[in-house]
Amino acid sequence: MPEPRATSSRKAVLHRLVMPGHICPYGLKALHLLRSKGYDVEDRWIETREQQEAFKAEHYVTTTPQVFIDGQRIGGHDDLRRFLGLSVKDPNATSYTPVLVVFAVAALIALTIDLLTAAPLLSLLTLERFISVTMILLAMLKLQDVDRFATMFLGYDLLARKWVPYASIYPFAQLGAGVLMLAGALPWLSVPVAAFIGGIGAVSIYKAVYVEKRSLKCACVGGGTNVPLGFVSLTEDLFMVAMPLWMGLNAWLLPGAPM
Repeated sequence: MPEPRATSSRKAVLHRLVMPGHICPYGLKALHLLRSKGYDVEDRWIETREQQEAFKAEHYVTTTPQVFIDGQRIGGHDDLRRFLGLSVKDPNATSYTPVLVVFAVAALIALTIDLLTAAPLLSLLTLERFISVTMILLAMLKLQDVDRFATMFLGYDLLARKWVPYASIYPFAQLGAGVLMLAGALPWLSVPVAAFIGGIGAVSIYKAVYVEKRSLKCACVGGGTNVPLGFVSLTEDLFMVAMPLWMGLNAWLLPGAPM
């Protein structure tokens, strides 16, 4: 049965789907939002599909939940947010959030490794670890759906357009190079691989965005995001060029130094 109602001067009626095998998450979010805004909510459960279809036909709506305030139908969860003056995410809007989250998590992991190994914090070694971990995390996201990533990647990568299999090879190469660089192993392999894929990527992005002025989605965090192709994605590839060059120079100048 519905939970007891709180006392409040503002009244709302919420019709939401609550069945033994399914509780509508948007109904729960609408209930929480109404209560957090001080509404006394009359929480009416729709407990069968038949009741749901009858409700939708009665009120000429296509979805549930539905919120009514002072007898006026407000609509579903997103409509309620708009009514309350809150933002509603546009599923088609571009955003750098996914890749910025990757950068933030990679930085935390790099600092954690420093702490666990008693290394100086915020040193060049921290930066090396940050770039290596970033490559690993970005590769992981691409590998969740290689085909979808490859399809987006083919939209702008110069080498992939010439040799289509490269689009599917790329995330594996990025993962391998990142793991080897983090471990400081096989620099003769990781350095040229990272520099190569990063260099091709940087040139491809620069040409597509800054020369051809194209508006494209970046495949850097996989194929299911709306990250715009631009400065952040270019930075990813420049990291992959700078990191191996630094490691190679470091190994040449300081043989036996940790990488």
